[in-house]
Amino acid sequence: MNDSTTFGDDPSVIARRWLDAGGRRLHLVDLNGAFAGKPVNAGAIKSILAEVGGRIPVQLGGGIRDLDTIERYLDAGISYVIIGTAAVKNPGLLRDACAAFPGHIIVGLDAKDGKVATDGWSKLTGHEVVDLAKKFEDYGVESIIYTDIGRDGMLSGINIEATVRLAQALKIPVIASGGLSNIQDIEALCAVEKEGVEGVICGRSIYTGDLDFAAGQARADALGGVAG
Repeated sequence: MNDSTTFGDDPSVIARRWLDAGGRRLHLVDLNGAFAGKPVNAGAIKSILAEVGGRIPVQLGGGIRDLDTIERYLDAGISYVIIGTAAVKNPGLLRDACAAFPGHIIVGLDAKDGKVATDGWSKLTGHEVVDLAKKFEDYGVESIIYTDIGRDGMLSGINIEATVRLAQALKIPVIASGGLSNIQDIEALCAVEKEGVEGVICGRSIYTGDLDFAAGQARADALGGVAG
């Protein structure tokens, strides 16, 4: 949290930027909420939905710990709710969420060296990523976002091997995250799409300019593969 970087003061303007660049899904994280364990940036989320809601699907994670919060977000126009820490600590909540809101629940698994981390990456558990993902798949989650937290924001390249290993163990799609740095990463992910890798989250790389988002999207389309 102390190493966070601000890339813009108006989230709705930034959201519109990626919509105009050809984005097909917007990934949001309430970072303060992830640390606080409850929603914090409601105003920013509302402004983003006012700008792009209904035009492209919006998925949101960070501080989501109960069914009421999930329902409020879905009613507000969020397409997919991402449950991370709560899925690990309170799997009963995840099971109930999948039953109550089928098709709208994604699990975010953040891991380091194959072990799942929680609470905004601050706590490393003893849970194996693949084991938890299989259990959550049985609950009926829509997909899994897999983040290698040792690479996230480092522009060091996606952990392709670990992402593919997870995707091969599941029937539901996996979305890659953490470390995307350039067009070569897009090409590498397109090459393993058939293994069950549905997409990739573009974060720091598109803000620093290391990856031209529109060019990356076009390259993925040309290869018939992953769309960021």
